[in-house]
Amino acid sequence: MPDLEREKSDAAARAVAMVQSGMRVGLGTGSTAAYAVKLLGAKVRAGLAITGVPTSERTRALAEAERIPLSDFTQGVSIDLTIDGADEADRQLRLIKGGGGALLREKVVASVSKRVVIISDSTKVVDRLGRFPLPVEVVRFAWPVVAARLSDLGAKPKLRAAPGDTPFVTDEGHYILDAGFGAIDDPERLSSVIDGIPGVVGHGLFIGLAHALVIGRAGGVDVIER
Repeated sequence: MPDLEREKSDAAARAVAMVQSGMRVGLGTGSTAAYAVKLLGAKVRAGLAITGVPTSERTRALAEAERIPLSDFTQGVSIDLTIDGADEADRQLRLIKGGGGALLREKVVASVSKRVVIISDSTKVVDRLGRFPLPVEVVRFAWPVVAARLSDLGAKPKLRAAPGDTPFVTDEGHYILDAGFGAIDDPERLSSVIDGIPGVVGHGLFIGLAHALVIGRAGGVDVIER
């Protein structure tokens, strides 16, 4: 069995090595991105001068604990480099994200980043997206409507639950539907169709946003560039 934590750590270290003083850095959310935040924190304490833009309140708390200076979009809307994880990635650098519930902020941050580096263990790389259910963020009022539309598209949507069996609520106050499509033949078309459903705030298909995929493996690290 692969040492997945080692793979995540190795991938994070390769990505963090790309960060230079003076950069504004997007800080991703999730177990793999957390390795990058902790490594950046150590470098900041050693003298690296960066400003971070967190993609979730959870990442904000971790970055503050690591003493990384933070900013938001009121202080500028351009980001030099974002380091984030993914729930799935194919070799065309198309992604499914949102397992941690931060897909909306993650997509906003990625969209204004000059470079987006995705870090992953070896199990997250797939030939076709869809093994992981696609997260779809929706306004609370509309979730049954969106669920019905996703069912019409062939998915099996399920309202994400928080501990205690109450609906999971994102940092922006929305619900998430986890839509199991199975293998997705045309991610670009599906992304466009879901974008057009009223009540959808965002979804976890990240198309054309990643510039590099850094994959931790037992024998080292692989890098796929777009």
